[in-house]
Amino acid sequence: MRLIQHKTEAFWFYRFLSPLYDRWVNPLFWTREMRTAALEPARLERRDLLTVDVGAGTGFSTEGIVEHVDAEHVTLLDQSPHQLSRARRKPALAACTVVQGDAEQLPFETDHFDRYVSCGSIEYWPDPQAAFAEAYRVLKPGGIACVVGPLPPANRIARRLADLWMLFPPESDYREWMAAAGFADVTLVRVAPGWHSGDGYGISIAGRKPAAGPSPAAAAPRESVREPMTARRWARWVAGSAAGAVFVPIAALASLRARLRGARG
Repeated sequence: MRLIQHKTEAFWFYRFLSPLYDRWVNPLFWTREMRTAALEPARLERRDLLTVDVGAGTGFSTEGIVEHVDAEHVTLLDQSPHQLSRARRKPALAACTVVQGDAEQLPFETDHFDRYVSCGSIEYWPDPQAAFAEAYRVLKPGGIACVVGPLPPANRIARRLADLWMLFPPESDYREWMAAAGFADVTLVRVAPGWHSGDGYGISIAGRKPAAGPSPAAAAPRESVREPMTARRWARWVAGSAAGAVFVPIAALASLRARLRGARG
């Protein structure tokens, strides 16, 4: 697995990233326009849909959800208390339910939600198939799961850094995990920020739960966030965080170039 594709390492990664996330990360990598496009496959068509946002972080994606669904029907779940503490401060999310928990072992009843949404969380799942199976389990029959995540960068050097940092699955993996979990009527859209050109940025994939009960791919999670940080894990965390940090100036420069081109045009 990638260096930060572990629950404990991801926990500490966001312990330090949380104060910077909304101001510096989202404007470059996960914009409002991307969020709007990515949420379309979730079909948030009614204000009363019981919706869970898994890996909700600071609630940026949830803010997009509550534009369509009343906040009192929305639940945010994340393993990071530091990210969730920032979500709690957002006025639009004041009526939401906030839960600290694990994407691969959701603390909810089977056949409970109308919609499952997860944006930018799959990168840190040690066992994505287990998380897709949990998405299936907690949905009602006819409910829709929508998972948004990255694709492998097209650039060879960027791809190597990405593979060192966290999970960047190819489109075929998303489709296989969705099918193995039991979802039907799978649809997808590609998303990218304005500064990105070409293929290989992000995908939003959605599927419908056809029948009640658990997923045929159900399995026990492989990791717990309560596992202790050893010297080896701290070294892994430092190396993974450094690899991820490289993407920030690259994206900032690309964004600036895109803006300058737009101004000249």
